[in-house]
Amino acid sequence: MRQFKLNVNTKSQNYPIIIGRSLYENLPKLLIKNSIKFNKCLIIIDNKIKKTVRSKILSKFKKKNKIVYLFQANEKNKNLKNVEKILDIMLKNNFQRNDCLISIGGGITGDVSGFTASIYKRGIKFINVPTTLLAQVDSSIGGKTGVNTSHGKNLIGSFYQPNLVITDINFLRTLPKREIICGYAEILKHSLIFSEKFFSFLDINGSKIIKIKSPFIEKSIIESCKIKKKIVELDEKEKNLRKILNFGHTFAHAYEATLKYSNRLNHGEAVLLGIISAITFSKKLKILSEKDYLKIKKHFYKYNLPNKVNKFFSKKHLEKLVMFMKKDKKNFSNSINLILIKKIGKIKLNLNFKEKKIYNFLNEKLIN
Repeated sequence: MRQFKLNVNTKSQNYPIIIGRSLYENLPKLLIKNSIKFNKCLIIIDNKIKKTVRSKILSKFKKKNKIVYLFQANEKNKNLKNVEKILDIMLKNNFQRNDCLISIGGGITGDVSGFTASIYKRGIKFINVPTTLLAQVDSSIGGKTGVNTSHGKNLIGSFYQPNLVITDINFLRTLPKREIICGYAEILKHSLIFSEKFFSFLDINGSKIIKIKSPFIEKSIIESCKIKKKIVELDEKEKNLRKILNFGHTFAHAYEATLKYSNRLNHGEAVLLGIISAITFSKKLKILSEKDYLKIKKHFYKYNLPNKVNKFFSKKHLEKLVMFMKKDKKNFSNSINLILIKKIGKIKLNLNFKEKKIYNFLNEKLIN
């Protein structure tokens, strides 16, 4: 595959997304080619990346101007304590605004790194090298950064666009199927919120995408990035349209938080359960037709995607689930704001519901 380049143009920052293979083998050259200059760089690298791959990446950077922080990436470590550790490294080494923070890892690594870059001296150069499918198609694009707290997911954060995103498809070869399914969750979400044509492509080629087959994986990554780029360019700070990217996520974040960010349910799996919850609620309210509901549901069964909320939750979790949904950052009142679906490719925004209605829905339709 030749390199594919997308330019994201927002009010705060214009930056390229470079998509290709074997890009990580000489990152410094790619940075120079894309006009990224610095005296020092802090490389935050996910410890899940194979040691041989980490060594190959890091060996290409000059020893004198690099500092490496090996990050144990998981939802529990996505917190202010780790942000403070990274800030301390930069302060001790007197990083300036024209220096650089480089994130090499999945979405958690990117979120923590991006948030730290945004608050260090009110903003430092930030390069994102996403290594998971989920990060490549979603979290690396658009500038959303943040950390979790005991009160919920991503409640502390900022909008901070990267200077460059480098997406190397070769990273995906080392991922377990569970991680690929997590990335597929966001690809599927993009089709549901924006493009019936893309959903049809996924419905035909889902197994090839999940098996990382060319050219299907490349097409799905590029199409997902194009959809997110369009939405972010129209609404960078999530005032209106960008909210559609949260489809399924209000449920998903509550599912994750209720299980205390346990490895039993990771983010992509929670998003898939969130999508199932959102389409079921949309059908219950007669917003989504039975035909489209069944089409989406069949897609889940066809590719064996997580779809049983009651596998993880029972009635004893109901109060906590609703509490976390009430704390969601999209809410502007005591009611719960949800993004629902009218049909494949068309979303309904800014619908608010009393917590009792959500409680009854979870109790009747999902938990039982």
